[in-house]
Amino acid sequence: VAPDSFDKKEVEEDAVELSIFAHRFMGIAEQMGRTLQRTATSVNMKERLDFSCALFTKDGGLVANAPHVPVHLGAMQSAVKFQIQHWNSGGREGFQEGDVLVSNHPQLAGGSHLPDITVITPVFHEDSIIFFVASRGHHADIGGIAPGSMPPQSQNLEEEGACIVAFKLVKNGQFQEQGITDILMSPGRIPGNSGTRNLRDNLSDLRAQVAANNSGIRLLADLVEEYSFAVVDSYMTFIQENAEHSVRTMLKDFAKSNGGRAHAIDHLDDGSPIELTVEIDIETGNAIFDFTGTGPQVLGNINAPPAVTFSAVIYCLRSMVDQDIPLNEGCLAPIEFRIPKYTLLNPSVDAGVVGGNVLTSQRVVDVVLKAFKACAASQGCMNNLTFGDDNFGYYETIAGGAGAGPTWEGRSGIHTHCTNTRITDPEILERRYPVLLREFSLRPHSGGRGQHRGGDGVVREIEPLKPLVMSILSERRTLHPYGMEDGEDGACGRNLLIKKTGVVVNMGGKCSSRLDVGDRLRIETPGGGGWGSFQE
Repeated sequence: VAPDSFDKKEVEEDAVELSIFAHRFMGIAEQMGRTLQRTATSVNMKERLDFSCALFTKDGGLVANAPHVPVHLGAMQSAVKFQIQHWNSGGREGFQEGDVLVSNHPQLAGGSHLPDITVITPVFHEDSIIFFVASRGHHADIGGIAPGSMPPQSQNLEEEGACIVAFKLVKNGQFQEQGITDILMSPGRIPGNSGTRNLRDNLSDLRAQVAANNSGIRLLADLVEEYSFAVVDSYMTFIQENAEHSVRTMLKDFAKSNGGRAHAIDHLDDGSPIELTVEIDIETGNAIFDFTGTGPQVLGNINAPPAVTFSAVIYCLRSMVDQDIPLNEGCLAPIEFRIPKYTLLNPSVDAGVVGGNVLTSQRVVDVVLKAFKACAASQGCMNNLTFGDDNFGYYETIAGGAGAGPTWEGRSGIHTHCTNTRITDPEILERRYPVLLREFSLRPHSGGRGQHRGGDGVVREIEPLKPLVMSILSERRTLHPYGMEDGEDGACGRNLLIKKTGVVVNMGGKCSSRLDVGDRLRIETPGGGGWGSFQE
């Protein structure tokens, strides 16, 4: 075992050790996730597992993560790097052992959307920071104009809840309960807004995120004690370099077979285009991902900060690499991004973005996979359902159909691509909230036909047991998930309000409405596109 005094350059890479460290790092992130699940209070984290945990180098580069929520993971390194820059500039106090940082601002602080709160802890060794660990969890309510903090009609960021650019959640080992409470309740000072409706859950889940980070720190300390800091730090670099090499190889192989240029375009239900041109250097494997042609930011909330696009692209690249490598910063090393300012994928600092993280991210994935001819479109949506009143907010994402590919059928009733969460069990849902789950089933024949059939969506029908505001934020209600290679399109989704009078109303893709006892909300999610010509 190399002593700590060894220079990092003296550690030689070994292929077997590389695999061992990759799994050790992932195992630490997975243990962080188990700690978070066990200690969290909210249904959203404890049951739905809407959180992610990861390890980072001392400069904020993503090293390894557990297989949690893809849209979180690629964006988290932006959050960590921002905090490093923020606290070490402008005469600020920097980091001390016992500090824990928190943020969620999408445009300024590397967030994805406001409900996703990131908790970041520096890892010290011999009085110096050697790594960072972080956990990002979706809090079911953080204030704003609608229960659940996923308002379908928000037009600016302040309507979506509490904004945190940089705050020390724990300072000198002390949890700053009053300070974070003031932040979470602050949206209530804005006319028409509310502070968080779930403060008890927020505080409990934030403590759980701190505990998860602490478990990661303990396991990293054990790893450093076992191998030395020099070896652990070196293998973090080796793992990133291996991921970079794997992605470069995949890009060069694609360019040799398909040429050095790839292009795709898709449209959101409001007509906004997402356009991508990929230019690949066949010699080096460098690539430019140019989103010029993407539509302008919208007066709504389907704008997505650049960190969300980074997440979508890193997920696609990792998915197309035919090797078992951790998703990490090395995957993006060959990539240059060009995302014009004030477009849908690079909006202004005050733009609404709560839907961009959960809707637009899915469509960016579709566009990237379409450009690389990888598979047909999946449901292209997370089907975000929220409901509540002045005293609580509930949030879930609903499964749909996955797109088929050249050698596989699309899966039915699955959370696709950027979401990787569970659905709340009926028993938990009905015990914790004043609702009845009337139906939860597959939606037959909603997947596109083809040589390989797209997956079917689902039907989820909920009835409130007291008057509640129910909101749905969804896509693919107008434009079908496309098939590829002559495969048929998947079916669009539908959101129906079934009134107790028997009247059925199409709510559209993005709507918030008050439902009375006896009314029902029926959500039919999209299917996936088929691949190849259908033969009777």
